This record gives sequence, structure tokens and C-alpha cells, in this order.
Amino acid sequence: MTELVSLFRCLADGSRLRLLNLLFESGELCVCDLESILGFTQTKVSRHMNYLKKAGLVEDRRSGRWILYSIAQPRNSHQRLIIKSIQEILGSHAQAQRDAKRLMKHVKDGCCATFVHVKPDRSPTKVSIQ
Repeated sequence: MTELVSLFRCLADGSRLRLLNLLFESGELCVCDLESILGFTQTKVSRHMNYLKKAGLVEDRRSGRWILYSIAQPRNSHQRLIIKSIQEILGSHAQAQRDAKRLMKHVKDGCCATFVHVKPDRSPTKVSIQ
């Protein structure tokens, strides 16, 4: 039960939900892109991403000087169901849709790292939780 409470606490923050939404929409983003799209500081993004990572919702990888974040594979069936539900709910939420549009504009204009330097031949792809 403790893990479930921790997961719901993590999801009870608008900034973290907005960050998750962008990762659902893109597959993977760097801190710089997240900052730029949402207008958050680097400190705020890093703090919230660390919280999401501890809850097992996101994972990171290093590529050169960039740290890239993506949605983690669910640890169990409960987490899978919750993540899938959050993704579905965010997909129809007005603020999340505005953020997704800003993401697409950001990608078109040339993201900091993710799609320009790290994966120049890819565009964002929606994450599918199995």
C-alpha cells in the first residue's frame, strides 16, 4: 500500500502532470526542452523529474551533456493501469493539449537537444503503455 500512496502523492501535482504529459506526447525530452516548453526553471524541472523518477514513473539516460527523460516501463499491473489512465485523462485536458501544441511548435522550431542533436531523423511519437 505504501508504494501506491507514494505514487498518488507524486501524481497530485500539476507541474508533474504537465511534465508527464509532454513525455507521453514526445517519448523523450531533455531538461532544456521541458524548461522551454513549460516556462519552468531548470531547478523546478529537475526537482519534479527526480520526484517522478523516485516514484518509478520516468527514467533518464545520459547522451553527451544532456539528460533525457522518458516514461518508465510500469513496475506492476497497478502502476500500468494508473499510468494508462493518467495518459488518457491528460489527452483530453485543455492545459495538457495546449502544452502538446507548444511541444509540436518547439519541435518544428528545433528543440535544444532531443530532436536536433540526439535524434535528428525522428519526430515525437506518442508513448503507448502496454
